Amino acid sequence: MVMKLKLEAHDLLWGMTVNYLANDAPHWVKEVLLRGDPVVVRRAISPVDQVTVGVRGQFRHQRYAAQMPRSAINRQLKPEALTHVDTQQFAHLAERLQTISSIMKNFSGCWGYTGSFGFELATGIKTVTQQSDIDLLMRAEQPFAQKQAIELLENFQQAGVNVDIQLQLPQGGLALKEWARNSGKVLLKRSDGAVLVENPWN
Repeated sequence: MVMKLKLEAHDLLWGMTVNYLANDAPHWVKEVLLRGDPVVVRRAISPVDQVTVGVRGQFRHQRYAAQMPRSAINRQLKPEALTHVDTQQFAHLAERLQTISSIMKNFSGCWGYTGSFGFELATGIKTVTQQSDIDLLMRAEQPFAQKQAIELLENFQQAGVNVDIQLQLPQGGLALKEWARNSGKVLLKRSDGAVLVENPWN
């Protein structure tokens, strides 16, 4: 049975096993999957019954692209689900989580954690360092005003929190920093590649 879940970039998926890897996959990738870690949905074109995913290792440079059958998915977690984790379990992140959540609740209906921060909140595996950028995703079905984008980034700057925010549009992903300083065209990341557009919502 193929699950009819709406899979979107940055969703975490469980169920990927070493059997779905290419033969030449690095050893660390096999170790990660044998441990039962989730993989993350990537933006790419894939066959209908497959999903393109990324495997993340312990180090920043350890990123591996693969495909898994949709039928293998046994759990899916969206970035916004991670805004409800119990911060007491993540005492070392609690201060940053609180700051982020108080800033974000003034701005956006639907947002969540991605990247190493999201991964740690989802798995409890320590991946965040003091230097880690905090990757956030904001769902932006409707146009997000540039004035708001600038204000949001200023709030984070004042709070001294280094965030990397991606706007998730119906057509793809857009870096909030780029939208805030838009001087013409911006880069929209779509499944079939990145394109320069003037109005990403159009």
